[in-house]
Amino acid sequence: MALSKSIAIVGATGVVGQTLLKVLAERNFPLREVSLLASGRSAGKQYQFQGEQLTVREARAEAFAGVDIAFFCASGEVARALAPAAVAHGAVVIDNSSAFRLDDDVPLIVPEINAAAISGHRGIIANPNCSTIIMAVALKPLYDAVGLKRVVVSTYQAVSGAGIEAVEELKEQVLAFTEGRSVAAKILPTAAAKKHYQVAFNVIPQVDLFADHGYTKEEWKMVHETQKIFGNETIAITVTTVRVPVMWCHSLSINVETHRPLSVPQARELLGRSPGVVLLDDVDNQVYPMPIDFPDRDDVFVGRLRQDFSLPNAFNLWAVGNQLRKGAASNAVQIAEILK
Repeated sequence: MALSKSIAIVGATGVVGQTLLKVLAERNFPLREVSLLASGRSAGKQYQFQGEQLTVREARAEAFAGVDIAFFCASGEVARALAPAAVAHGAVVIDNSSAFRLDDDVPLIVPEINAAAISGHRGIIANPNCSTIIMAVALKPLYDAVGLKRVVVSTYQAVSGAGIEAVEELKEQVLAFTEGRSVAAKILPTAAAKKHYQVAFNVIPQVDLFADHGYTKEEWKMVHETQKIFGNETIAITVTTVRVPVMWCHSLSINVETHRPLSVPQARELLGRSPGVVLLDDVDNQVYPMPIDFPDRDDVFVGRLRQDFSLPNAFNLWAVGNQLRKGAASNAVQIAEILK
């Protein structure tokens, strides 16, 4: 029997922290003690978990005493400030922020792809970007079979990826629009942006702040994180990230160029037996993945496989995954299960 663990969740009151609690319960993770940590303004809030009432405490260095695994579901700033303290107290940190993802001595883990790298951790393990995880799980069987030369991806990202405030803002915008009231925008494309745009009945071609060469930070995350996860910087990747008026689940349109030939039937066969992937690809009966269908699933759903006739050794696919679960909380719990 697995040994029970004392865990802490930093950012426990946020949407990812709450999803993590749900996933821990669903997967019957062996728990001895659960500490909910957040900012000072959230301290004192109470949550029910597995028949117990848990009280949120302020996230401080001393809160990690006796903790075996610390899940960080907060900002990169919080992770950089407190993760070293958690490690100093003997905890293994599984961090969902971007703070440590590209550090050479921090494993960046998607268990279906590079679980073996977990053993090389020095106290901190990074959870990749949500869209990166979804794409990487879909690409893994193709990478293993014929190699990846180039990947062109456009994302259709749900508003919940920007937090529960963005979900509530979308609801309010839809209501205001249908009632003929003025529509306010304060959250998207990102709270730190100079300008904010309505997402209801709209799409916003910006996720995160702009970085180098006109790309956003989100787009560069997907490039560099995917290369690190596969341990291959020669994979050419270009990304456009877009926010759409969908509550849950990110969708990705992916064009793949492989090093060696692969037919569409062969690709279907590989994806159909790949861990973490569910193939939904029957266009004659209009069967393909849609985000509305997967509010509580951890798999990556793939469909719309078809040859790209403009290029040798290339084809297109469509992938959908729940970014709060497999894209964040569930991936983190899978990592913790391996640590046991």
